[in-house]
Amino acid sequence: MTSKVSTAMVLAAGLGQRMRPLTDSIPKPMVKLAGRPLIDHVLDRLHEAGVERAIVNVHYCADALENHLSHRTTPKIIISNERHGLLDTGGGIVRALPLIGNEPFLIHNSDSTWIEGVGRNLDRLIKAWDPERMDSLLLVALASHSLGYHGFGDFSMSPDGLLERRPERDVSPFVFTGVSIAHPRLFEGAPEGSFSLNKLWDASIARGRLYGLRLDGWWMHVGTPDALNDAEAWIEDAAKRV
Repeated sequence: MTSKVSTAMVLAAGLGQRMRPLTDSIPKPMVKLAGRPLIDHVLDRLHEAGVERAIVNVHYCADALENHLSHRTTPKIIISNERHGLLDTGGGIVRALPLIGNEPFLIHNSDSTWIEGVGRNLDRLIKAWDPERMDSLLLVALASHSLGYHGFGDFSMSPDGLLERRPERDVSPFVFTGVSIAHPRLFEGAPEGSFSLNKLWDASIARGRLYGLRLDGWWMHVGTPDALNDAEAWIEDAAKRV
């Protein structure tokens, strides 16, 4: 397919502490799900969606991850080095912006995975992206259609897709899946050093420019060894139902 979004930022620099002991000697993106490293599931999906370049940030076990990625040819892998120190989601992207360029780009957590519904969700996200109205478009899942998620939700969403934060001590139906599209202008005036994307999303909400698209399928929150086992069983079950 011809994609309107040809570059992605894959966030892969985290310590993976909740996934120990599986991450004692390898980075979390290299932990296997259904026989393949988590990051390869991500890169395969990005390639299928027409993404040509993937900027991947590295920190923990960086050499092992770089070596693993050196064997991939599609999409083209470009490393953003964070060996000097973690920069969190926002700071990591700001550091990589010279590599990303001036066009809208996908942001994909290296451990974000799901079982597709009808059609591919990255294709749907790219098709729904409207840079005239949006600073960022987040792929969100119903908490009730998520495996391994036990929180109170992240956002409410209007019929036209505008996102609002979950009020304190309240419950919201939608949870962020770790995948979004962003325009580089989202990062104008961003702070230096380590900071979360949440800071920029809050500013975008205030401008009425943060939107969401509901994931079609089942999102899997793969944060711990137990959650990984549950996801393995879920995928196996889903394959039997096809």
